[in-house]
Amino acid sequence: MPITTHRRACHLCEAICGLVIETDGDEIRRIKGDPQDPLSRGHICPKAVALQDIHTDPDRLRRPLRRISARGEEPRFEEIDWETALTLAADGLADTVSRHGVDSLGVYLGNPTVHNLGMMTHQGALFRLLRTRNRFSATSVDQLPHHLAALWLFGHKFLLPIPDIDRSQYFLMLGANPIASNGSLWSVPDVRRRIRDLQSRGGRLVVIDPRRTETAAIADRHHFIHPGSDALFLAALLHTLLREERTGPRALEALTEGLEAVSEAVADFSPEAVAPHTGIPAQALREIAREFAAAEAAICYGRMGVSTTHFGALNQWLIQVINIVTGNLDRAGGSLFSSPAVDQVTATGPGGFARSHSRVRGLPEFDRELPVAALAEEITTPGEGRIRALFVGAGNPVLSTPNGRQLDQALEQLDWMVCLDPYLNETTCHADLILPPCSPLESGHYDLAFHLNAVRNTARYSPPVFPKPAGSLYDWEIFNALGEKVAGRLGQDWQAWPPPEDLVDQGLRHGPYGAAQGHPLGLDLATLREHPSGLDLGPLQSQLPGRLRTPDQRIHLDHPLPLQDLERLRQELQAPRESGLRLIGRRHIRSNNSWMHNYHRLIKGRDRCTLLMHPQDMRHLHIGDGQDVRVSSRVGSLTVPAEASEDMMPGVVSLPHGYGHGRRGVQLGIAQQHAGVSCNDLTDDHWLDALSGNAALNGVAVSVAPVTDSPSIPGPLVGME
Repeated sequence: MPITTHRRACHLCEAICGLVIETDGDEIRRIKGDPQDPLSRGHICPKAVALQDIHTDPDRLRRPLRRISARGEEPRFEEIDWETALTLAADGLADTVSRHGVDSLGVYLGNPTVHNLGMMTHQGALFRLLRTRNRFSATSVDQLPHHLAALWLFGHKFLLPIPDIDRSQYFLMLGANPIASNGSLWSVPDVRRRIRDLQSRGGRLVVIDPRRTETAAIADRHHFIHPGSDALFLAALLHTLLREERTGPRALEALTEGLEAVSEAVADFSPEAVAPHTGIPAQALREIAREFAAAEAAICYGRMGVSTTHFGALNQWLIQVINIVTGNLDRAGGSLFSSPAVDQVTATGPGGFARSHSRVRGLPEFDRELPVAALAEEITTPGEGRIRALFVGAGNPVLSTPNGRQLDQALEQLDWMVCLDPYLNETTCHADLILPPCSPLESGHYDLAFHLNAVRNTARYSPPVFPKPAGSLYDWEIFNALGEKVAGRLGQDWQAWPPPEDLVDQGLRHGPYGAAQGHPLGLDLATLREHPSGLDLGPLQSQLPGRLRTPDQRIHLDHPLPLQDLERLRQELQAPRESGLRLIGRRHIRSNNSWMHNYHRLIKGRDRCTLLMHPQDMRHLHIGDGQDVRVSSRVGSLTVPAEASEDMMPGVVSLPHGYGHGRRGVQLGIAQQHAGVSCNDLTDDHWLDALSGNAALNGVAVSVAPVTDSPSIPGPLVGME
């Protein structure tokens, strides 16, 4: 058969790189970057090439599975047909709601949901019928602080300012490693070249991080910072800018209110006061403030390292306030709002916060979701509203949420559990039913989420590479079928939702480039089909005040909640810094959470699930390079090889996220050969951002000790002569 060429966007991370996929019948011959893609410009990372491994993976489920073993026993499953599976799933969900009330049902949606068109568009076909308050997602172990800051300052959860690196002169980056992540809440493919271009035009990249990451290694300057002290650094940076009168919101001045209250609130946070807590000298902080203020265009940006801490929401609010008061918001080379072809800002509600709280601990909801740190206790604590049945979509919370061992045990107490997932993994092995959707390459794709976060306005539709196999279902078809069956059992009205492509077409037509808005391009899905490499819709542009969704279209800096949280930060400033080791996570270019460890192309090479430690700490604890160590926190312990690294700040240790595949009942052959350990067996479900409820996965207090019966390590202890 002749070779067929397909053009498609990669869906495996936020960069949405353009691909050229060559096939011979049902076999993939080659995957390479698409040089015509206006966003990625031919760049790809190793994950894209592994798309063929996902498609052909023998462990990927093709038919529904029903559990045939009792809870507490070794999980065993049998294949069943779709009609039986959907009927059983609907019966279990509807019966739970009928007998125990709607809040007896829990829902958890994982990170891959936002990488999947059908799940994005059609989850409501089921969940609008089951209006449980017990909804959870990966948002509260990831980006919840970003959305809260956007809601407070700009009036909408999706109004996330995007760093305009291609036109910037100064980039201050905290707790982010885009060389490994390809950007996060910032779709920025080929970021290494973009950083090089920034530097070649005289710009600077300054990285603040407890580890000298791959990004920090190519920065103009890197400063170590004690984990969890970022809010003190940011408050002192804002204090310095205001005290030295290095602010000037320029065009934003007429749109902003509350600067005086903010200035008063950060008055105590001088560089000298925070230096003992952050580890960054006062003079270095002042230099950063002065350089930032003097730059023609500057960006302050922080990601996972500052979001998943005990001051995550305050961090993100401070970052945006710094950008605003220096005039670098809504400005070329600073941070701007995107203008995506399908605009989630106009298509969805703004979101809300703390309108209700979790039953057991009283944690606040955001956008009708509770913090996932509360999930296990909502299953195990008796009383009205206890979760008895759970629906999990594209998620593996046993490995990806804090105190995963606790959740692992809690799932065995459920009466009923249904998972929409293509794998039998550490979470789905607890399910009564597993409903596997088609392969991603058998589905069409439009990226609703990450065009919103992209460094340039583009649009691209990816048709399926392969036809849907007989006897399989798209994820959106599964949601439609479950919705119809559940509605019938609960006596509710039902109407099938149209295919995702129809909804995308409507979104394009009514979006900023569509005919309904009078745009000359008249963008619709047919137009995108004619441009398989995507359309370039131009650079990010200034859009304020029109883009604001606050009631008065003004930016209120003095929102009471973050101002109140500065009082909590002030208490930390006044207390001595706690000694001991602190745990942080880390990302690798070949990984993305727990769902990419079953592919040889991505997992091959040396063991990456090691505990990085500074040699100084290893000498102090009598640990040799490569020696097994016992790492313990309040909630658990695990054994892992230690790896010496001068890229670590002394007093800080690092484990990667997403491992821990050596558990019973899992059907992931390659991942189990590289099982590793789960860092979330150490993270603490009670170590949270008190303001938002977001998990504090970084800065966890741990102890480390050598395993005395581990194999001897040849040679002297690391660093000793």
